[in-house]
Amino acid sequence: MAQPDLPLPGMQDLLRTIARLRAPDGCPWDRKQTTASMAPCLLEEAFEAADALRRGDAAGTLEELGDVLVNVAMIAQIDSENGGPTLDAAAAAAAAKLVRRHPHVFGDQRAASAEIAYTRWEEQKRRDRRAEGSDAGALAGVPIALPALLRAFRLGEKAARTGFDWPDRAGPRAKIDEELAELDAAIASGDGAAIAAELGDVLFSLCNLARHVGSNPEVALAATSDKFQRRFAAIEREFGHVLTGRSLAELDAAWDRAKAAERRGDG
Repeated sequence: MAQPDLPLPGMQDLLRTIARLRAPDGCPWDRKQTTASMAPCLLEEAFEAADALRRGDAAGTLEELGDVLVNVAMIAQIDSENGGPTLDAAAAAAAAKLVRRHPHVFGDQRAASAEIAYTRWEEQKRRDRRAEGSDAGALAGVPIALPALLRAFRLGEKAARTGFDWPDRAGPRAKIDEELAELDAAIASGDGAAIAAELGDVLFSLCNLARHVGSNPEVALAATSDKFQRRFAAIEREFGHVLTGRSLAELDAAWDRAKAAERRGDG
């Protein structure tokens, strides 16, 4: 089996640098940080790395993955200073978990498909949770901190693996119409809380349909947001970045021109 080059001088350099920043005569900002204060930074850098990956930006991916590693190393350094596990201990635990959850690779089991491999991973994950005394329910392990669309998508996936799902895409598609009708009724009532609840139901139903048609809603919406931003920028350029005072008809016409130009490939 091919092994990664050891002893990973780049990683060692990063860990030495982080330790120096946290030293008594290190950086005041870095010394002030806690694991709790670093959590949002880790989340932000992970999103930036995911965005670079989505865009296929190789240079950006290298930089953003490095930033993720900086945050991971900083959190591990702070944790170890307070008697918690070191980064090496965390890595060893992660490696052991990978081995335990891949019996078809490191054991005598076999997995003929990705679906079977994933099912065995989930089964072992539930066993681990039961052994730890943690929630071993089918929906356990979907982080609350995930973006709402992605969380809804993952919850639907996990529920579907228990058999709690429509047999085909017709079910979730009909559910969208049902939820839209309920949203319309809530809007007509003017009840803000009901509107928010029904809007959430519509979005959740869309995530279920996305799952059935094989499209990740987070990725799909990100692509549409990129498209909207490009076309809106084209409108701004057309009007010299002064949109105030323009009629909706003018802006709509400019939008159509930007859309047509993009489709021709000259936008």
